Amino acid sequence: MAEGTLIKGIGEWLIDQALSEPDIVDMFGAVCQRLYAAGVPLGRARISWSTLHPLFQAETVLWERGKEPVLDQFRHQAERSEDYLKSPMYFMFEHDIDVLRRKLEGPNKLVDFPILEDLIQQGMTDYLTITTAFDSDAKEIDQKLFGMIVAWASDRPGGFTEEDVAALQKIQRRMAVACKTAIQSRIAGNIVETYLGRKAGRQVLDGAIKRGDGQETQAVVWLSDLRDSTALADTMAPDAYFDLLNAYYECTAGSAIKHGGEVLDFIGDAVLAIFPYETDKELQTAARAATQALRDAFTMRETVNEERKADGRVAIRFGVGLNTGRVMFGNIGVEERLTFSVIGPTVNEVSRIETLTKGLESHALVTAKIAASEPDSWVSTGKHRLAGVSQEIELFAPKAAKKGIATETISTEQDTAVGDEAPVVRH
Repeated sequence: MAEGTLIKGIGEWLIDQALSEPDIVDMFGAVCQRLYAAGVPLGRARISWSTLHPLFQAETVLWERGKEPVLDQFRHQAERSEDYLKSPMYFMFEHDIDVLRRKLEGPNKLVDFPILEDLIQQGMTDYLTITTAFDSDAKEIDQKLFGMIVAWASDRPGGFTEEDVAALQKIQRRMAVACKTAIQSRIAGNIVETYLGRKAGRQVLDGAIKRGDGQETQAVVWLSDLRDSTALADTMAPDAYFDLLNAYYECTAGSAIKHGGEVLDFIGDAVLAIFPYETDKELQTAARAATQALRDAFTMRETVNEERKADGRVAIRFGVGLNTGRVMFGNIGVEERLTFSVIGPTVNEVSRIETLTKGLESHALVTAKIAASEPDSWVSTGKHRLAGVSQEIELFAPKAAKKGIATETISTEQDTAVGDEAPVVRH
C-alpha cells in the first residue's frame, strides 16, 4: 500500500464531501470501503459523537464489511450505564488518552475491556480507537467529547501494520472535517425541528428566515386547550403543574405528531398543529389522520389519568377543535424575534370552535368537511355562531359509541379542584 496515494485519494474525496452536505452514515460507510479497497484490513469500524437532541445524547454508525452501515442513537440517561463505564471510550476520556490500541491475538494480546471479548468472537485481531476533537480548546463539554471517536478493527492475521495505523490517524483527521459539517448539520436540523416543527424547520433551513417569508396552504388545523388551567396553575406546586402540562402535551401534541401533524406552537397550555393537504383526496387523508390523532389523544388521556389518580395526582382534561381551510404559513413577528406559525380565518375559527366544546359539553368538535371523512363517527350539534364570524357554522361531536372520544359535563367547582369527570351522552 502506498500511504501517500491513499491519503491523497481519500483525503481529496473527503474535502469534496465537506464542501457538500454529506450524510454521515453513507459517508462513513464509503470511507471504510475505500480504506479496505486501498489495502487497510478493516473488518469493522464504529464512529460515535455527542449530539444535541431532546431524546438522544449520542449517535453512532457501525460499519461491518459486507453490510450496510447502521445508525444507532442512545437516549439521555440520568446515570452512566455499566457498559459505558467498562468501555474503552470511558477509559480514554477519564485518562485523557487520544489513541488506544489492543492486539487481540499473539504474544502481545491484551483483552481488558468486555467489548474486546465480543470482537474476538467476531474474528477481529486488532483494535484501534482514536478520538478527534472539533475544538482543541473545548475538547469536553459536560464530560462529552466535542468531536468524534472512531474504533477501527482488523480481522487480518497479524492485524494492522504500523503503516496502517499511521494512515488511519491521518485519514481520521481529514474525515473529521467532513464529519464536523455533517454532525453540525444534523444538530441544526434537530434543533429547528424540535423548536419549530418538521416542515417549518425545513423551510427555515432552506432560507425562509425573513419576516413575511412563507406561503399559503390548505390544512386541517388542530387546537387543543387544557381545562381549568388557571385554577390549576394557582393551586398546584410548580413542579406538579409542569408534570401535568407535559403529560397533557404528550397526549395532544404527541398524538398529532404520531399521525403526521405538524405542531407549530404551544400557546400557553394550547397546542396548535396542522395537517397540510393540497387536493380533495389529500383532504380526506389529512382529516382521517387528524381524527385518528384525536382518538389516540383521548385514549392516552384515559390511561394517563388512571395512573395519575392512582398516585393522587390531578387528572388531565382538555378540549380539541378541528377546522379545515386555507391558512397563511410563515414568519411573523418583529425582525429581532420571529416565529413560524399559521394565521388566517381558519385559525381564528378553530380557536372559537375549541371554546365551544365547553358550552356544548363535548371533548371535541369538528367542521363538516372533517366529519364527512368518517360520517359514522360524528353527530351534528347544529349550526353555531362563532365570535367574529358572520356565517353560522355546523359543528359535529363524536358519537358516544366511538371509543376514546366522549361527551362531558360542564365543570363544577369540585371538578376544577380534583379534575374528575362525569361523562354524559347528550344529542
